[in-house]
Amino acid sequence: MSDVRHVLVLPDRDAAEEVAGGLADRFGVAEEPQLVRDALAGEDDAEDAQWLVVVEDPAGRLDLAALDAFAEEYEGWLEKP
Repeated sequence: MSDVRHVLVLPDRDAAEEVAGGLADRFGVAEEPQLVRDALAGEDDAEDAQWLVVVEDPAGRLDLAALDAFAEEYEGWLEKP
């Protein structure tokens, strides 16, 4: 089975860090999620950057609806594949 990767999109770094920290507690994610700054096209200002939390899910066991709801708590969403 190929590795599954989920991307949560968050409005700022603080939200992304909180989500990344909460993934282990809420979903039992063992591997540390990767945080990626995603500057919006044409924007130089860091205030206009979204942050991505990349979650590895090698067993494909995470509940996508629950991940999306978790991200929504921080004004984010689960990127659809």
